[in-house]
Amino acid sequence: MKPSHFLLFVLICLVWASNNVLSKVLISHWHVPPLFYTALRFGIVLVCTLPWLRPLPRPVWRIAFLGVLMGGGNFALMFIALNWVSASEAAIVVQTSVPMTTLLSIVMLGERIRWRRTLGITLAFAGVLIVMYQPGFRISAGMLLLLASAFCGSLGAIMMKQMGEIRPLQFQAWVALMGVLLIGPLSLAFEPHALTHTLDAGWPALAAVFYSALVTSIFAHTAYYFLIAKYEANLVAALTLMTPLMTIGLGSWLIADPIDAKMIVGTVIALTGVLIIALRTGKGSAVVQAEEHS
Repeated sequence: MKPSHFLLFVLICLVWASNNVLSKVLISHWHVPPLFYTALRFGIVLVCTLPWLRPLPRPVWRIAFLGVLMGGGNFALMFIALNWVSASEAAIVVQTSVPMTTLLSIVMLGERIRWRRTLGITLAFAGVLIVMYQPGFRISAGMLLLLASAFCGSLGAIMMKQMGEIRPLQFQAWVALMGVLLIGPLSLAFEPHALTHTLDAGWPALAAVFYSALVTSIFAHTAYYFLIAKYEANLVAALTLMTPLMTIGLGSWLIADPIDAKMIVGTVIALTGVLIIALRTGKGSAVVQAEEHS
């Protein structure tokens, strides 16, 4: 991976981490209904990316289904789960997307993973688990929703790779469209006073929704779609392990969450794994490109 692309990925993960903290505050503390929050976020994104819906990609069903996975599936399930699970528990379960994406990339894309990248993924994943683990961890309905969310995101990432050359903003537009079409009616049906609750939360909540839509979705997710089109799906998934570590750091800085020795050790292990992945990729990508042009 080019150094500039790696730095871009670090920025993407930082934006995602800030949005994780913000979403938890919106849903758990300001009581903004999760489905309405998701639909409103996608509605703003759709308005901004409307011109990129055309020309229609072929086959249309594939990008529509991808939009359901990445919009209605991934985001809605995750935000609903935040009603029942803590941020730390959510961070543990969401990281199951890394082995899911790795396995799907082998089965569906034929990607190969050599021992150095395997070592990096293992270290990064282990470090994240060390940081996030808390005694009393239990499987619950919220956990199952997060597992389903992780699977939707992983399958969506693989389907992006299968679609070939499509503009990142076109992905974003279709994810937003399918998110609005799927989640909007669900919010109307199950959250009858959603607008009132959101307005009661005041301007900070509305500003947070616009941050999620404009910065997190249009900037960070569009950049993520750009990178996943250029690099192996299992590599991109592994580098997302930086996000929960950054979430812990931001949580400590912004809301005074404690940091202990366990977190420090786990962070060092995880970042070592990320470094191995990034450095190895720079060599591995050149080899792959040479093979493709030979």
